[in-house]
Amino acid sequence: MPHMSLSEHFAAVEARIAAACRLANRPSDSVRLLAVSKTVPPARIAEAARLGQIAFGENYVQEALPKLAALASLPLEWHFIGPIQSNKTADIATHFDWAQGVDRLKIAQRLSSQRPAGRPPLNICVQVNVSGEVSKSGCQPGEALTLCRDIQTLPGLNLRGLMALPAPVTSAAEARASLRTLRTLFDTLRNEMPAVDTLSMGMSDDLELAIAEGSTLVRVGTALFGARAAGKTTTE
Repeated sequence: MPHMSLSEHFAAVEARIAAACRLANRPSDSVRLLAVSKTVPPARIAEAARLGQIAFGENYVQEALPKLAALASLPLEWHFIGPIQSNKTADIATHFDWAQGVDRLKIAQRLSSQRPAGRPPLNICVQVNVSGEVSKSGCQPGEALTLCRDIQTLPGLNLRGLMALPAPVTSAAEARASLRTLRTLFDTLRNEMPAVDTLSMGMSDDLELAIAEGSTLVRVGTALFGARAAGKTTTE
């Protein structure tokens, strides 16, 4: 099989998103692509930026910061999408545009207090553990709305929506059930907070199902940049 260029990988993923939107009777611009760039070197990210990709997701603060510095001249949008530890909140609040793994009020409060005054509010997605996995980060579905209400009151933060990392499943029906749990929560949240606009779900293997269930942002890494080293947390 011939080696595909980065531009061909991006075109293939964009075609998948467009096809899924057509099937769901949604406009193709209703779904954003977040390129998950963990383990990807700055030169490769810059190549993706030349193709028109703006939003990139990173999982590990210590890996990300040198890349953000190396690419500071480019108008990129950086999302932190890994679990957020208390000792990492200052770096996330200072350097990132989005934090998608917020799952408890303590973390949101730290991000709020540590967001530099001169920067726009940090965009927040609350992570929900829709699969009930003990090993997964995320608040419980029954806690999500209360957490969102609390975050909405904090200065320096802009609540944008919800995200989830569903467990691996054996059937499309199982996958859709988890995705639908998050979609239902999102609809409830939007009824209360109409400005909320982001439903972050869907990765390389299931973006079509996620778009069918209403995702507005898909996190794709492997299908764009190739397989990662074993043992890393899957967020894309």
